Amino acid sequence: RNWQANGLPGDQMSVENATILSKSRRWCLCIDPQGQANAWIRRTYGDKGLKVLKTGDPNFMRTIEDSVRLGTPVLYENVGDTIDASLDPLLQKQVYRQGAQLMIRIRDAAVDYDPNFLFIMTTRLPNPHYLPEVQIKVTLLNFAVTFHGLEDQLLGEVVRHERPDLEERSDRIVVQVADARGQLTEVEDKILRLMSTASGDVLENEVLISTLKQSKETSNEIAENLRVAEHTQAEIRTAREEYRPVATRGSTAFSAITDISALEHMYQYSL
Repeated sequence: RNWQANGLPGDQMSVENATILSKSRRWCLCIDPQGQANAWIRRTYGDKGLKVLKTGDPNFMRTIEDSVRLGTPVLYENVGDTIDASLDPLLQKQVYRQGAQLMIRIRDAAVDYDPNFLFIMTTRLPNPHYLPEVQIKVTLLNFAVTFHGLEDQLLGEVVRHERPDLEERSDRIVVQVADARGQLTEVEDKILRLMSTASGDVLENEVLISTLKQSKETSNEIAENLRVAEHTQAEIRTAREEYRPVATRGSTAFSAITDISALEHMYQYSL
């Protein structure tokens, strides 16, 4: 829900790609001809000091070195068919330990490596052909729009135009549900932490009992708010479905127009 609030399409493929991106041990290269992944990455990591780079930037390698040292995320966008060989140590995560400090060599210089560093690449090429030696260094993710993904996005646009109150309410509910789930998880973690660190007889620890009681009340309140929000979300979803045929027709039309390029290369369209 947090991802969708940041602009990630709600179709299954996009959610799976986002999950892989957040969990992959290798740096991800996203095939993103429509720029949807790029926009989502910017919103998701923007408040974490995200640095956006393109090939040819004058301080390209210096920015990467600083980000590796400080542990800030980097988005390398508009990647071409090849990737500069100077990034190989980074792509292969050639990290080594020097004393108590993690290090990596970039441009023949040893740079402190912060484990929080994140490196994401995106390309606008719809069908790139990367050499095997590139593919084994990265995790390729295809964020190209799918039929059902585009249908869901068009449904949102149609409802936003025809029933702006409904779509605004839906967006607000998505954020509320995501926040409520996050707060509920925090409360549960707090209860477990208090129980694990308690010493002596738990029943005689008045501070612990009081805190647990307060946490339980907060948890119940959040759970009730979450139940109401999800019920409201179901009602909104039912109302939005009335406009589904319009979104389906739009997605079908775009798919047909896109396939025309296979007959004549002059016909090139993009979202």
